[in-house]
Amino acid sequence: MEKTKRCRVLSVISQKGGVGKSATATQLAVGLARKKHKVLFIDADPQGTGSMMLGIAEPDELEESIATVLTKIINEEPISDSEAILHTVEDVHLLPANIDLASMEVTLVNTMNRERILKQYVDQQRSNYDYIIIDGMPSLGMITINALAASDCAIIPTLAEYPSARGLVQLLKTVNRVRKYINPKIQVEGILLTMMDERTNYNREIAQMVSNTYGSDIRVYKTAIPRSIRMAEAGGLGKSIFLHAPNSKAAKAYRALVKEVERDV
Repeated sequence: MEKTKRCRVLSVISQKGGVGKSATATQLAVGLARKKHKVLFIDADPQGTGSMMLGIAEPDELEESIATVLTKIINEEPISDSEAILHTVEDVHLLPANIDLASMEVTLVNTMNRERILKQYVDQQRSNYDYIIIDGMPSLGMITINALAASDCAIIPTLAEYPSARGLVQLLKTVNRVRKYINPKIQVEGILLTMMDERTNYNREIAQMVSNTYGSDIRVYKTAIPRSIRMAEAGGLGKSIFLHAPNSKAAKAYRALVKEVERDV
């Protein structure tokens, strides 16, 4: 009998913007899809950056989005598996986000079982995909808690800079609280250094500090994502780095990250 594939749900989370969170989530999703995995990308950031990186030029003009789905769950209305999902040109299924999601933070506060609203949707979709990638909100609010409650593991991107690395402490405390009170199986998949410039002593020292501080308990990925103008270009064009600049250092780094994530299955 053929072994049934187990869907893995990974959240890419950060408590602050500008660390390559959405870029990492989208490139990971596309990279896995390019290796013939069936991937659902859930954009849980009202800025809609991940949706734009996957080719949706104006997310705020969409009639249906993740906010539509969450509202129906809160109101106990049925949802089809295909509802609000878009099929992108790079073979990733996308549940997009837009500014409508911003108001959900307030709505969720007064909702019963508020931490597990997104989990209800994710559990419905698990049998349809090999991977579900959630691009979290750049905060530690209710949307982020929902992403962690729905996930098997979390990937934490961080700049190789002291303020960003120092912020890992609070983020890891949040993951631990979610594990204790809401989702006992959630694990930190790994810490990913982004926008790295290995030519500078400062970046190398911070990378070593992160490894020394967290490496005994949490995996720090061997792969580090370099600072790259090609990545910025790709995001602006709504393309992956694999399509825009397949031979760039950033594309090679994200391919290596995909291999590291795949090996955990």
